[in-house]
Amino acid sequence: VGGAFLRSELELCARLRGLEFGPPVRYVYNPLEYAWEPHSRYVSTYCHSGQQVLFLGMNPGPFGMAQTGVPFGEVASVRDWLQISGEVGRPPEEHPKRPILGLQCAQREVSGARFWGFFRSLCGEPGIFFRRCFVHNLCPLVFMNQAGKNLTPPELATPQREALLRLCDEGLCQAVRALGVTTVVGVGRVAEQRARKALSAAGVQVRVEGLMHPSPRNPLANKGWEAVARARLQELGILELLAP
Repeated sequence: VGGAFLRSELELCARLRGLEFGPPVRYVYNPLEYAWEPHSRYVSTYCHSGQQVLFLGMNPGPFGMAQTGVPFGEVASVRDWLQISGEVGRPPEEHPKRPILGLQCAQREVSGARFWGFFRSLCGEPGIFFRRCFVHNLCPLVFMNQAGKNLTPPELATPQREALLRLCDEGLCQAVRALGVTTVVGVGRVAEQRARKALSAAGVQVRVEGLMHPSPRNPLANKGWEAVARARLQELGILELLAP
């Protein structure tokens, strides 16, 4: 399963290389290229048959997966809980304010710390979480403007955004088929809506649900994301899959 999943990611990366991005995008990082070593270790360690639920993020954060190659990959969570390591290179062109430091990055990514911290408190061991669940991003690319501000795919110019997301939708369908999951949980409204539309259009028979994004940009998440996530996963019947 892990091998088929990695192949689907490599095929998506090859197709994405054909895209060009104009303003507001000035820098594009692809951690599946320069952080392939820790990323492939994450997949080979934790992706296996029998997983039922795929948690789907939108795209890498500048201090998370952009540094570590792991979805929601806040450095401490990746290093200390998931225990993933590996050499991280550099993108062809870096913004001077957004260098890639790999597992040496000292900047904390709040979304990733909340996401993996919640599952760590719930499951104790990574093996308990990954017994039935896996985590992936719809889009593997990181976008920044001239000033180094992070841009999400919805903030891209419309023609470029649509070309990007069309390829990412196809990649998601391929990944879901490779994984054989029965439920996709979009983390954040955009990931949920995109997954529902893409998988339905491709005739992939899976349940698509949503979970509030743990981003500090989200005022509701700042009031207690863990309690919201626990209640939502209980409602979806997923919480019971995560019991130690």
